Amino acid sequence: MSSHASPTHARRQSQRRPSGPAFSPRRLQLVRGFFIVVFAALSLRLVALQVFNHAHYAQLSVSQVRRDLTTNALRAGIYDRHGQTLAISEPTSLVVADDMQISQPVQEAQALSGLVKVPVATLTALLSKKGPGSGYVILNGQLDLSDGKSIANGNFPGIVVQSASSRSYPNGTLAESLIGRTNASGVGSTGLEYQYQSSLAGLTGVTREFISSSGVALPSTYSSVIKPAQPGVGLELTIDAPLQFVTERALATQLRAVGGLTGVVLVMDVKTGEILADASLVNTATKAGVLGPVPAWGTSVGVPGIEQTINNLAFTQAYEPGSVFKVVTFSAALAAGDITPTSVFTIPNSVMVGGRLFHDAESHGLEHLSATQILAQSSNIGTYEVGERVGENGILAQVQRLGFGQTTSINYPGETAGLLVDAAHWYASDQAALPIGQVDAVPPIQVLDAYNTIANGGVFVEPRLVRGYVEPDGVTRAAASSTTRQALSPKVAATMNSMLQQVVLTGTGTNAIIPGYTVAGKTGTASIPYPGKDLLLAGQYYASFVGYAPASNPVLSMIVVIERPQTTIYGGSAAAPVFQQVMSYALRHYGIPSSGTIVKPLTGPSASISSDVT
Repeated sequence: MSSHASPTHARRQSQRRPSGPAFSPRRLQLVRGFFIVVFAALSLRLVALQVFNHAHYAQLSVSQVRRDLTTNALRAGIYDRHGQTLAISEPTSLVVADDMQISQPVQEAQALSGLVKVPVATLTALLSKKGPGSGYVILNGQLDLSDGKSIANGNFPGIVVQSASSRSYPNGTLAESLIGRTNASGVGSTGLEYQYQSSLAGLTGVTREFISSSGVALPSTYSSVIKPAQPGVGLELTIDAPLQFVTERALATQLRAVGGLTGVVLVMDVKTGEILADASLVNTATKAGVLGPVPAWGTSVGVPGIEQTINNLAFTQAYEPGSVFKVVTFSAALAAGDITPTSVFTIPNSVMVGGRLFHDAESHGLEHLSATQILAQSSNIGTYEVGERVGENGILAQVQRLGFGQTTSINYPGETAGLLVDAAHWYASDQAALPIGQVDAVPPIQVLDAYNTIANGGVFVEPRLVRGYVEPDGVTRAAASSTTRQALSPKVAATMNSMLQQVVLTGTGTNAIIPGYTVAGKTGTASIPYPGKDLLLAGQYYASFVGYAPASNPVLSMIVVIERPQTTIYGGSAAAPVFQQVMSYALRHYGIPSSGTIVKPLTGPSASISSDVT
């Protein structure tokens, strides 16, 4: 047998040989190792995602559709001293639409119109909005809760119902300038609504919702409360709603009758300092002139053309008080022992002081008047002579002692301290100007505080507007009592009381007489400076009357200020009648016993005493 392999056997061996380069076991191990590493890396990454970073990525995932919303608490109410509601918030439903989810706006509008209280045509247009800004359309922001619930329970694709509230004022414009209003976001913007915003608003809560990219809640999802909102704390004011109404109506009627631009009335409890009525009105039929327009709320108070001012002028507007300021001069002179009520002065018609000519309102020859007569007839020259005895330092000290130039503890929004002359800016002419109520500008509340001090036996009592705080459970927590201080001696206060009664009985304030009651007070007719110039507005005045009753045992004090009356300019004829009308009602309203006096108000020409112009 031949030793060579057969051809067939040779071919079989040849077929077993690889045709390409050799594939070594080492290379195969490297490939396997590579895949093992990749697999291990992927496994580690998967473990990291699923185990170690699970919470983080789950949060990211959920956050794309979950939103935590700040929810406002129900705003607390504002009430008068008897619990009558002046401002209140009620829960409502806010209905919004994601019009990007609404495919049949006409059909949905027809089904939804009755519940959402929007006409079909208007609703169809709202549901059909497309383009920039669409996706969140408010259909009704103050819908009744029952209707809101019906919508929420219905099958309305793209429609979401959220919680909201509505602020209302049951008495319309009553005390609007004092209470203020809230803005479109439900935040207090003026008055007490602004001042007590944080208390009334309460504490916000947190509600969780699942939402679409357009900001509307996803279908078949529910809101959950994470942190409940805490209701606000309400206010019980010192205001007496019936008296406030009478005050506003009397002031509005007189403001229209005399053509005045603005009017202010404050009524105060003598002992407690509680403000029982606070009216601040503007006559839109009278041109404001160079002093600029007076911002108003735009709704009549019931007398044509008369509206509530946006700013409460009793606290925010300083005016030159004129003769009502003479209480400073006379009380200082009595306290220093410089005069008695019967001290007699020789009074010419005019005097030149510091280069300025001062005169009485009505021309007269040389007169001899007692201090009481000077005050009753509001003699400027006589008051200057009284002030001359007191001197600069004595008058300036008395101004401070009676609270002028100092904001009240009420700290009402925009409250002014006024503008006062001081020793560093004293001119020679101020020795005559300041005692008669010129060169200083003060808000009406400060004038009332000074007279209230006399009525209160010389005790200055801080005014207040808040009587208590109404907790969410309905319990009322009493506010702190007003602070007091002895500003005048009881003797000086009693003497001033007697002298101020003569102003009403025999002087410029006879229109303030109230049958059956003794009244004390003072008139004022003050010139108005021209803005930015050393001039006066020709024929323009502030007419005022401030006083209290019963003078024999004072209970109520009150100030009336009318800016720029036209038909009569005097405090005795423009302002005193408002005092008489409102105070008469208030005395009966509170059941205050009669003083037994039989003096009757004067009528006719003799009732309009004009000698109080400064």
